[in-house]
Amino acid sequence: MKKILFVASVLIMTLASCTTTKKTATSMDVNNYVGSKNTVELEVSDTRISYDFYTTKSIRRGGRQNVYDCATAEALMRNGNADVLVAPEYETYIRKGLFGPKKIKRVVVSGFPAKYKNFKIEK
Repeated sequence: MKKILFVASVLIMTLASCTTTKKTATSMDVNNYVGSKNTVELEVSDTRISYDFYTTKSIRRGGRQNVYDCATAEALMRNGNADVLVAPEYETYIRKGLFGPKKIKRVVVSGFPAKYKNFKIEK
């Protein structure tokens, strides 16, 4: 008798505790402009650079895009300290272990280095 009473009380509690609520709200659009009227010129080099970047474990932990970003930054720093790489191309060398996941071991990044110049700040 106690078992039946216990099962019945548990069943009633589980059915009574499930509720669904639905709330709606309206929002008002805010007209704002986020932008900049600043202009800058980009001086692109005529020569294409190429750089071999060997990854480390800590860089690979950030994912493929992190590896590409680090390779680009290193290539720009080693080749004239440019600001941006125009038309970058990445050649990725991946090593697959027997039991482990695939690992990016080396990235060859190439592109045209460019520097920003003639900043014009408009108010």
